Amino acid sequence: MEFFLQQLLNGLTLGGVYSLVALGLTLMFGVLHVPNFAHGSLYMGGAFVGYYLMSAWGANYWLAMLGAAAVIAVLAIVAERLVFHPLRNAPVLHDMIAAIGLMLFLEAGVQALFGADFHRMPTPYAQIVEIFGLAAQLQRLLIIAGAFGLVVVMHLFLTRTVTGQTIVAIAQNRDGAALVGIDPTRTTLLVFAISGALAAVAAVLYAPINLVYPSMGHLVITKAFVIIILGGMGSFPGAIVGGLIIGLAESFGGFYVSTDYKDLIAFVLLVAILSFKPEGIFPRKGAAA
Repeated sequence: MEFFLQQLLNGLTLGGVYSLVALGLTLMFGVLHVPNFAHGSLYMGGAFVGYYLMSAWGANYWLAMLGAAAVIAVLAIVAERLVFHPLRNAPVLHDMIAAIGLMLFLEAGVQALFGADFHRMPTPYAQIVEIFGLAAQLQRLLIIAGAFGLVVVMHLFLTRTVTGQTIVAIAQNRDGAALVGIDPTRTTLLVFAISGALAAVAAVLYAPINLVYPSMGHLVITKAFVIIILGGMGSFPGAIVGGLIIGLAESFGGFYVSTDYKDLIAFVLLVAILSFKPEGIFPRKGAAA
């Protein structure tokens, strides 16, 4: 039973991080209708900004997280203005190529600044605590609480606020939303800022139990794409549930099968579930579906 609970804890940790990244990717997909391959680089950038603020400036963990969220939110806005906005009337393929180019540019920039070495982000929450008789690192509990707390906040924001409803409207029908007075440009910038901030927070939460390096976003963004396809393209609940499914499957699969196949499990699950539900777990009936 103890091993089961330990893997459950690990799965919730991974699932929380994946859900945050996938939620931001889903928001961007809702307004762009194009998968943003550079989202993983925003995640990586958030980790490096947090690491730099803590190691070079001596900022505490929470200030570093806020700083990373702010910097990456601004970076996402700049990317929208300089990269995606000029291509708003271009074929979809152009947006995808531009996103890949942005991803490579950001990775090269970080590698030029910090090198290709692996870095360890310090954390004030490395101590081991006991919960329900299970020994767990406090940082993992923080990841679970922080990630799912943010998911709840995002759900309330999108469903209970006027601003959130404008995002939903733009995702459902951009032209129709513009006709009723919603500013698509302002809403798009807000979505990019929120998505970037979510990626940065997820990275700073997870970095202390992982490593910080320039290509760290590759596997995360790959899993995020699996999650949004699995949950249903553009579905916010699907991003959350898909993240949990992948996180738990990886944790239990790595323990009971083999850690060598841990990353393969996500793709096996994707094929298996889409074989029965090609539209995903939560077929999109609107942005909030």
